[in-house]
Amino acid sequence: MSWPQLNSPCLWEDVNIPIHLGFLGILLLLFLRKCVGITFKRRTKIPDQSIHKYSVGAKFSIAYKATIVCSILLLGLHLLALLMLLNGQETRCDSKLFALSSQIMQLGSSVITVIVVYRVLHDQNAKFPSLLRVWWLCSFLQSVICASLDTYFRITNHGRLRVRDYADFLGVLSSTFLLGVSIFGKTGIVFNSSSAITDPLLHGKTSKHLEGKSESPYGNATLLQLITFSWLNPLFAIGIKKPLEQDEIPDVDNKDSAAYLSPAFQECLNQVKEKDTTTNPSIYKAIFFFIRKKAAINALFAITSAVASYVGPYLIDDFVNFLTEKKTRNIESGYLLALAFLCAKMIETITQRQWIFGARQLGLRLRAALISHIYKKGLLLSSQSRQTHTSGEIINYMSVDIQRITDFIWYLNIIWMLPIQISLAIYILKTNLGLGSLAALAATLTVMMCNIPITRIHKRYQSQIMEAKDNRMKATSEVLRNVKILKLQAWDNQFLHKLESLRTIEYNCLWKSLRLSAISAFIFWGSPTFISVVTFGACMLIGIQLTAGRVLSALATFRMLQDPIFNLPDLLSVIAQAKVSADRVASYLQEGEIQHDAIEYVPKDQTEFEVEIDAGKFSWVPESSVPTLDGIQLKVKRGMKVAICGTVGSGKSSLLSCVLGEIQKLSGTVKISGTKAYVPQSPWILTGNIRENILFGNPYDSAKYYSTVKACALTKDFDLFNCGDLTEIGERGINMSGGQKQRIQIARAVYQDADIYLLDDPFSAVDAHTGTQLFRECLMGILKDKTILYVTHQVEFLPAADLILVMQNGRMAQAGTFDELLNQNTGFEILVGAHSQALESVLKVETTRRMSQNQVSDAKSNTDSSAKADLSSTRHDSDHDLSVEIKEKGGKLVQDEEREKGSIGKEVYWSYLTTVKHGALVPIILLAQSSFQMLQIASNYWMTWASPPTSESEPVMGMNTILLVYVLLAVGSSFCVLLRATLVAVAGLSTAQKLFTKMLHSVLRAPMAFFDSTPTGRILNRASTDQSVLDLEIANRLGWCAFSIIQIIGTIAVMSQVAWEVFVIFIPVTAICIWYQRYYIPTARELARLAGIQRAPILHHFAESLAGAATIRAFDQEDRFIEANLDLIDSHSRPWFHNVSAMEWLSFRLNILSNFVFAFSLVLLVTLPEGIISPSIAGLGVTYGINLNVLQASVIWNICNAENKMISVERILQYSNITSEAPLVVEECRPSNNWPEIGTICFKDLEIRYAEHLPSVLKNISCTFPGRKKVGVVGRTGSGKSTLIQAIFRIVEAKEGSILIDDVDISKIGLQDLRSRLSIIPQDPTMFEGTVRGNLDPLDQYSDHEVWEALDKCQLGDLVRSKNEKLDATVVENGENWSVGQRQLLCLGRALLKKSSILVLDEATASVDSATDGVIQKIISQEFNDRTVVTIAHRIHTVIDSDLVLVLSDGRIAEYDSPARLLEREDSFFSKLIKEYSMRSQSFNSLANAAAG
Repeated sequence: MSWPQLNSPCLWEDVNIPIHLGFLGILLLLFLRKCVGITFKRRTKIPDQSIHKYSVGAKFSIAYKATIVCSILLLGLHLLALLMLLNGQETRCDSKLFALSSQIMQLGSSVITVIVVYRVLHDQNAKFPSLLRVWWLCSFLQSVICASLDTYFRITNHGRLRVRDYADFLGVLSSTFLLGVSIFGKTGIVFNSSSAITDPLLHGKTSKHLEGKSESPYGNATLLQLITFSWLNPLFAIGIKKPLEQDEIPDVDNKDSAAYLSPAFQECLNQVKEKDTTTNPSIYKAIFFFIRKKAAINALFAITSAVASYVGPYLIDDFVNFLTEKKTRNIESGYLLALAFLCAKMIETITQRQWIFGARQLGLRLRAALISHIYKKGLLLSSQSRQTHTSGEIINYMSVDIQRITDFIWYLNIIWMLPIQISLAIYILKTNLGLGSLAALAATLTVMMCNIPITRIHKRYQSQIMEAKDNRMKATSEVLRNVKILKLQAWDNQFLHKLESLRTIEYNCLWKSLRLSAISAFIFWGSPTFISVVTFGACMLIGIQLTAGRVLSALATFRMLQDPIFNLPDLLSVIAQAKVSADRVASYLQEGEIQHDAIEYVPKDQTEFEVEIDAGKFSWVPESSVPTLDGIQLKVKRGMKVAICGTVGSGKSSLLSCVLGEIQKLSGTVKISGTKAYVPQSPWILTGNIRENILFGNPYDSAKYYSTVKACALTKDFDLFNCGDLTEIGERGINMSGGQKQRIQIARAVYQDADIYLLDDPFSAVDAHTGTQLFRECLMGILKDKTILYVTHQVEFLPAADLILVMQNGRMAQAGTFDELLNQNTGFEILVGAHSQALESVLKVETTRRMSQNQVSDAKSNTDSSAKADLSSTRHDSDHDLSVEIKEKGGKLVQDEEREKGSIGKEVYWSYLTTVKHGALVPIILLAQSSFQMLQIASNYWMTWASPPTSESEPVMGMNTILLVYVLLAVGSSFCVLLRATLVAVAGLSTAQKLFTKMLHSVLRAPMAFFDSTPTGRILNRASTDQSVLDLEIANRLGWCAFSIIQIIGTIAVMSQVAWEVFVIFIPVTAICIWYQRYYIPTARELARLAGIQRAPILHHFAESLAGAATIRAFDQEDRFIEANLDLIDSHSRPWFHNVSAMEWLSFRLNILSNFVFAFSLVLLVTLPEGIISPSIAGLGVTYGINLNVLQASVIWNICNAENKMISVERILQYSNITSEAPLVVEECRPSNNWPEIGTICFKDLEIRYAEHLPSVLKNISCTFPGRKKVGVVGRTGSGKSTLIQAIFRIVEAKEGSILIDDVDISKIGLQDLRSRLSIIPQDPTMFEGTVRGNLDPLDQYSDHEVWEALDKCQLGDLVRSKNEKLDATVVENGENWSVGQRQLLCLGRALLKKSSILVLDEATASVDSATDGVIQKIISQEFNDRTVVTIAHRIHTVIDSDLVLVLSDGRIAEYDSPARLLEREDSFFSKLIKEYSMRSQSFNSLANAAAG
């Protein structure tokens, strides 16, 4: 090896003098500029603010003190050099003047540096000046080059070390430290001002958000702490003592907080908008602006690390030459070489740890910024955009796509490192092998080219995997959302198979991708072999002598080349994935938003109208030729009550949406004056307690709050709960009845104290009495002075309205008061007539007992107050009553997500490893990897042993033979890798598939109680993120644990062959490494678990916000929800950031220790007398030792990473062993095919409780519902109505007693047999994404003719025929392109198709108008006249025609008889209910009669 000849003896001085002159010149200019500025100030007599500085105390950091010490040390060294020069010391430069000038300038620069460092304190700067930092960078490069030149000349001239060499070494150390200071830039001085004056805050909003946050240890760390990551020590001190909790993890630094990053990213988007003058800025450019500064610093670290890593291979030939010529060489030059090796490894360690940490931190910042923008966009999406992106898809953007974009940030530095690594490798090979390096370059490029088509195919597979995953997650989300209906309809098996088939598609894509990855692994491990064979072969042909030193240097370089070669396809693959994900996120962020100019806001003093619509034309689908609403003319004065009625699908809800600005405005104007409050038709309830739902971000005012609660008839409900209004509500209000949910959201609207109230059918989910109370005390009471637009199907609420709008086919068919409309005879009376008929059926029964309406009035005044109390909360309870359970658990239904604590159990590893073929593949994989390692070492050993030590020596045998043996050994090792990679892919994917299937079956067979207390976000998190880890990562992670241990054993074996004394140091160092790992693991494990747990709330909050986006917008609460999202992002960032930092903390310490072992072995080899060891074999030991730090770190890193990833296995196993429901089919107890034939339901001593420790909800129920009769079930909240229905379907199991249907004990038969023979029409109508046919007949059991027949019977035939696709007409997620009434009719269609002997109606007509309700009742009485019909009802006329009425109270039977018999007893509960209903409708009836007259 020879250095390039340095022609000029004064080359160093020629370069040095201009650099210093430039620096001094810039300083002079800055000084003159400052002088001019001071002169100008004095002349214009501007008072200098700095004169009046208040007293300041400064707290010095260690970094600042060390900076002063290093600056003074450099000054001292330059002074020493100048004195030695003046004293006559020789220099390489033949011009004494040049040498003196150079030293004087260096001394001058050092003096100025010391002065500037001192002035930093005086000027109270938080950062060092930019010019000083640039100078420190130049100074570092100068000192490294100067020291390298001096050392080189000293070694080549075989001279002894002198004072100048030691001074150079000290200079390099000081300059390196100052380089670090210049990169971080902070002085670390804390100034304590005694004045009250403080700097104005730059970002008011950000500051407000950060109030109350504890300081971040990272933000306050000194330079030394940042380099060594010792700012984490306090966290480790807590983590080693006990499992960490979320509140013990420090906050992230201000610059890493979502509240800082979100506006910063928005600024970047705005910057791109301005530059490109576009409304849709490129997300790529915005990301570039967002990350560029931090990415540039990371790139500097990465490049320094890459350069330092090639110093070792460069010096190996020198080291082998030194060992060969030990007799003639000075031992000091050997120690200098060892020191050069160590310095390079130390620089590599520090810079590598910094760039990896920096890349992770940058990823965290980008993730926080993107998640916050995806969330903001979700709150603004138009209805049409929402239909093109389902919740599942959008959640996938947030979890999977963002992860892929942030992964790319980690790989970003590899882009700069790749060309540098390859260039350095080729330069080293050129130095050693001459033209042979061209062959190496050609082979390297060939291997890289092979990877490019593989990456292209990989990208295609990635897109397919993402698409398949999206489809599976969408379906999973839908199944979990509607799991109750699936169980009631016995469709759970069908949907399970659907999910399994979607997973099979995903599995096939995954298998293709993993198969390709196995080929990539083969290329990766085979590449050094291929390149070395080509290079050594070329050298033999050209005639270049292969000495042991050259071979070893080349082998070390080939191994270094392995990284860039492997990183290229990896990089291309990550770029491909990130491109796909970024495009998906970009297309989502550019989706259409709700029209911001749809509504014009008018100040109150400028108009008397609070709502004004002029010539309004609106459409949910703007491209459609037929608008949703057309010709809308509406003027609503302040305080008016406007009722909106019409048949199902006539555009009632759309009319409210146009006032909210939710629907696309095609033409016309909408003017609003005042604030809005909105109550949607389907209740939207947030997870949290009841009070939080009602306050909805407003401050708590007890008087206003309790008057609101009273007006919304919630007082009685709060008494039922142990925790009152602080009772936790389950996900989507799962533990509240339909009526409770509705009234909670009405209370939310009332508490807002808005000017305009928009209520979408608020009385549908509440019973008759509560509806009246709400109307009287809420609409006509507390809101009497407010403007109210309310949609209603109950005609009895129309007379009180100041204006009634009758909607028909998207137009206002009629408008006027109740009397005016009745007299117009244009269709309104049909709605009224339907209601009159229903009412007559009630009154007819009553008048058999009552002679005149007056008696009813008298009875009203005599009604017993206790009866009123009973009636006050009579309403429907759509879900089982969990109030008792809530009491037990302190008001908490949804428990905090469970997390294991302590180390991950061995049984988790064992379960994972033995899932496939009882773990038989594991030993084969280990054997293949061990064989690879042994063959690899053998091939390198062979080349080293057979090659001559010097150019003059002869080889042991012919070079052809040497190369042939080498090729055979190398090819064998490569095929071992192919076998291992394929087996890992097979075992990993098969295990993932088995565990997924097990979890899926376990979750879908879980009882309803599990879903009631488990938010879907938790299950979805396991099915998406955790399953992805199992599919693609965990097998490789565990594999790498084993492989890196095998590699390090091989390396230590080779090093101990060279010098067994290495063990003296290696054993204690290994012990320290193990101690560090043990110290690290408890903290890191809990941080990883907490990061996993804190991810779910972000997704859950997002899903909830998407569902209630219209409500959030109506209440102008976007900012509050965005802030809540930022807090959740930070809650996840905290454990994630500290987990990543902890990994670097450990890696840094392990790298330093392994560098120490390597340095010790080098010193040992230099010190050992000549002849004890072969220089060639010693060189081989050094070649392997160079990678020792990387290997040792990778062992620990892989073990820790595998443990972190195993948490995903642990979480999936948690949900694989959920207690299951009863079996679906019991073969020995299968009912006959025509069961139940008659439909008699017999309850015998039935007792039901929801859990062992809870009291019974139903007690001693004994009665019989006769076959083919109609039975109505009524009772107040918590009386057990819904529990009774659920008991029939075995959603809850009987504690004691039994239910017999046609003499068959239902507890003895399978759930599938039971539920498939019964029909239910639930209160909340459910539709699935797909087609109309798929919704009516998911099991594909009926012909098209039968389906059409059912559609005609349920009044939807014409609507479906009008659609182009007919039965294949699209149904979007949740059936959102169908009105609630239409969905309810479709649910009726399902029951008509099923033709069961028993039909259960769970308040099935709540969401339809009176006319449609009448039609449904008629259809039911016709179609089910010979079937058993069990009805839970709010509308009294739906049970008045029943053959029998069951009245429940406190879980017991209060009354059970025919309606006529019950009405005979005045004190009966049923009589009181009828009385209440008829009185309420009395005023309406007289109006109707007057109109008829």
